[in-house]
Amino acid sequence: MKWLWLSALTVILDQLTKNMAEAELVLHQPLAIFPSFNLTLMYNKGAAFSFLSDAGGWQRILFVTLSITISIFLFIWLKQISKDEKQKKNNLLQIALAFILGGAVGNLIDRALTGEVVDFIQVYYSSYYFPAFNIADSAITLGAGLLILDMLLEHNRNKDK
Repeated sequence: MKWLWLSALTVILDQLTKNMAEAELVLHQPLAIFPSFNLTLMYNKGAAFSFLSDAGGWQRILFVTLSITISIFLFIWLKQISKDEKQKKNNLLQIALAFILGGAVGNLIDRALTGEVVDFIQVYYSSYYFPAFNIADSAITLGAGLLILDMLLEHNRNKDK
């Protein structure tokens, strides 16, 4: 599993940046870095876009269970690819899965320990603000994009045969 280091690096960077954000930023007080880019400490008890954030607490168990299940599935998938000689050379798929796994574990750590995920990256245009996110969310998004790209490339490879 040659790309598992990418998952570990993602988790380490995610946890380090979240710790730095909590140590250096004031809750809900934007720190302007560039035009349309702030660092703003926020906490999210829900899923993407704060889905179920005000559900009363049961969502923590749901999201931890889902995160563990997905992480195990991704780990097994990566392990299976590394054993399959035909798939072994598909680096793009392995990189995509490694990023998604690292992001899932990064947010899982937050949810398991505190019941909420630390978000601190804020992007906006004029008065339109995208929900705050973190390195783990970025890795999941990047991994999903690479996964889609791999599926499109695989479709084209199969079409040419």
